[in-house]
Amino acid sequence: MQQHPHTSRRRTGRLAGLTAALAAVVGLSTLTGPGAHAADNPYERGPAPTESSIEALRGPYAVSQISVSRLSATGFGGGTIHYPTTTADGTFGAIAISPGFTALESSISWLGPRLASQGFVVFTIDTLTTVDQPGSRGDQLLAALDYLTQRSLIRNRVDSSRLGVMGHSMGGGGSLEAAKTRPSLQAAIPLTPWNLDKTWPELRTPTLIFGADGDSIAPVASHAEPFYNNLPSSLDRAYLELNNASHFTPNTSDTTIAKYSISWLKRFIDNDTRYEQFLCPLPRPSLTIEESRGNCPHTS
Repeated sequence: MQQHPHTSRRRTGRLAGLTAALAAVVGLSTLTGPGAHAADNPYERGPAPTESSIEALRGPYAVSQISVSRLSATGFGGGTIHYPTTTADGTFGAIAISPGFTALESSISWLGPRLASQGFVVFTIDTLTTVDQPGSRGDQLLAALDYLTQRSLIRNRVDSSRLGVMGHSMGGGGSLEAAKTRPSLQAAIPLTPWNLDKTWPELRTPTLIFGADGDSIAPVASHAEPFYNNLPSSLDRAYLELNNASHFTPNTSDTTIAKYSISWLKRFIDNDTRYEQFLCPLPRPSLTIEESRGNCPHTS
């Protein structure tokens, strides 16, 4: 029996409607699936984090490295660039890290692959001389970031708008100096820092300061604590004092330092709020944490 043309069109229309509805359902499930947050945040990198994933010696990204000769560096002493090998995820945020007084890049080199494997480009540097003061080390961290984003072989893999600094001891004091000089930095992490300047009201960069309860070289009472206390109260800031630790604890692989550094860098360089859960509420005292302070929840 021949179908009436109007009947045929109605059935075709219903089929088209069903197809559209099905597509909408599929679209909704896609929007609420694993890629939904990434669509909202173009800087998000890597799978959803877990306690074990941020404590692991290596993250989800395979990492390569490039040595930068002192002779080819301008304004700092050369170093090593650690970076995710994949090009499938677009550009990455980047961090420069300075060693402390009398120390070489090797003293902070463990942070390179550990942070890079979580989805960052990391530049562990040597300073011009091992006795450079914090102000000079701050300038050198910025020179290293400029090299990374303008001259390095992987400059096209770095998002120059998403940069941070870290440093140990006088390098930690230098990371505060760098953030003071360049407010556009997205994160700063001083590790058992030393600096004669105790007040930092001008800082606009979210800052996580690590102290050590047994530090006799930069005692927390005269360095890390006043640094934290004199940051603007409106700034996203945190202080984490390591338990049973010394000034030199950041010179060897340390899970507590790595865990909270990764979370801070992800939260503020990548704007990745999936990591907020590890920062807020504040970490409680434990075998590795003496105390913590900060403003939660974070606002930037």
